[in-house]
Amino acid sequence: MHRNVEFYFDVGSPAAYLAWTQLPGLCASTGGKLEYRPMLLGGVFQATGNQSPLNIPAKAAYMLGDLERFARRYGVLFRHNPHFPVNTLMLMRVAAGLQLREPEKMVPYVDAVYRAIWVDGRNMNDPEVVTAVLGQAGFDAGALLALASDPHVKDRLKSLTASAVERGVFGAPTFFVRGQMYWGQDRLEFVKAALEAQS
Repeated sequence: MHRNVEFYFDVGSPAAYLAWTQLPGLCASTGGKLEYRPMLLGGVFQATGNQSPLNIPAKAAYMLGDLERFARRYGVLFRHNPHFPVNTLMLMRVAAGLQLREPEKMVPYVDAVYRAIWVDGRNMNDPEVVTAVLGQAGFDAGALLALASDPHVKDRLKSLTASAVERGVFGAPTFFVRGQMYWGQDRLEFVKAALEAQS
């Protein structure tokens, strides 16, 4: 049986970005297989009544420092985006569309978007900035943005998001290992232990 970890994510979540930086290495060290599950975090929040912790001033101040601490621990670049929150509907449609149509391009695409948001501080609410970022990463920006308008792709993201909610997902990042759910990038040690325990 594969040692699988399902990773539910949205590029607008800084915690999911931090998890994104760690999961490939974690899976390589445990023999795990990483399965990406793009979803629309705004849709999850709407369905579950949850909200971003950054909407609560006291929690936001704490969370920002905590994210920076974890970034230092992981040895990765992280910058709170000055244009936060980012409307990720189009961005996540492209991720879902690539996974559906050209799966080999999804990971490089999400990597480029994560870097633009959480390292370079780009304004990914601006379509012109999105076009520039994708072009600089070697993508045909026009083709990707057209993909986001495809009705099948729109339905795909809705389906992935609904499936996440049905499984109990209420935030990002969320992981499943053999049916057990773990929430938050600070739960990666539990994810690792679960992968190592699989036979």
